[in-house]
Amino acid sequence: MQQYNLFSDIERDKITLDLFQAYFDARKNKRNTINALAFEKHLEANLFAIANEIIERKYTPKPSICFIVDKPVKREIFAADFRDRVIHHFIYNYISPIFEKTFINDSYSCRKGKGTHYGIKRIDHFIRSCSHNFSKDCYILKLDIKGYFMAMDKTLLFDKVRNELMGNKNKVDFDLELVLYLIEKTIYNDPKVNCIIKGKKDDWNGLPPTKSLFHAQNNCGLPIGNLTSQLFGNIYMNEFDHWVKKDLGIRYYGRYVDDFVLIHENKDYLQSMIPKLSAFLLSNLKLTLHPDKIYLQHHLKGVKYLGAVIKPNRIYIANRTKGNFYNAIEKQNQIARDHKPTKEEQSAFQSSMNSYLGIMKPKFK
Repeated sequence: MQQYNLFSDIERDKITLDLFQAYFDARKNKRNTINALAFEKHLEANLFAIANEIIERKYTPKPSICFIVDKPVKREIFAADFRDRVIHHFIYNYISPIFEKTFINDSYSCRKGKGTHYGIKRIDHFIRSCSHNFSKDCYILKLDIKGYFMAMDKTLLFDKVRNELMGNKNKVDFDLELVLYLIEKTIYNDPKVNCIIKGKKDDWNGLPPTKSLFHAQNNCGLPIGNLTSQLFGNIYMNEFDHWVKKDLGIRYYGRYVDDFVLIHENKDYLQSMIPKLSAFLLSNLKLTLHPDKIYLQHHLKGVKYLGAVIKPNRIYIANRTKGNFYNAIEKQNQIARDHKPTKEEQSAFQSSMNSYLGIMKPKFK
């Protein structure tokens, strides 16, 4: 362990400064939470302690909080401790620019300048282009991966991340060995161990086993909600994206996490792609297409995608999205009738409203 004491003061200072930046990134929209406030109370001491832990290779993630959310769909969330969120941003700030250069343009999830609005606009653009502005036939194939985050193979994921970073080892301006150590700790951490469960056991009723880490196969699954999981999700599917675009030659293709769309003028051609896509996912990524979420229709039928319904010459909010928006308002009204909302409840409601109002902005012209 003495080799880690050879870090120069300059290197230690850089790591500490980068941890401060990671902290400022992590506290956005989280500053009023109990964990964030507790961390901030002894901010410098906490960040210096984390710096020493990672330099001395003594970092261990703390227990996560596990709970169920019902909107927009029922999901199992493992919320990392705030100090681990700082580490996630620390990792992300280093490696995201490297992987960003490798992603296709039409991978929309959790990327600057992209997101749901961009994805909706691109799919609308693809339909217009393929159909020659709705004057010719074209067809839409939408597919979904079964239990994506729970099915990701950790060893396969870590190998993908490590190989890409090692290929850039002469270009990076950070301690690659240290960052790989933290990535390995994060990927192979089992958030189920000693997790704090909030809510009732009944909350898990109706949640498919493929949506829960408690039912994931050994060495598989990442917690939904962590920043690193979002980035790793894009990295894991990057090989598939390039294969679809380059090897299959699909011009009109876009993906948001595990929800992807292919558009072509020939319906039979798209139908023939389904087994090829399924075979590649299974053999190369150990993933399975969801058999009940295969949508293949003429463009005049439209397509539901990312909370919107895309039809010729119009895009509108999906009914489920509108219903969830109204329910979120009613839930907050009920809280206000019952008691004065806490800072956490106010912050959660504000984040929820910002999300829904962002979807409803008229950005699709």
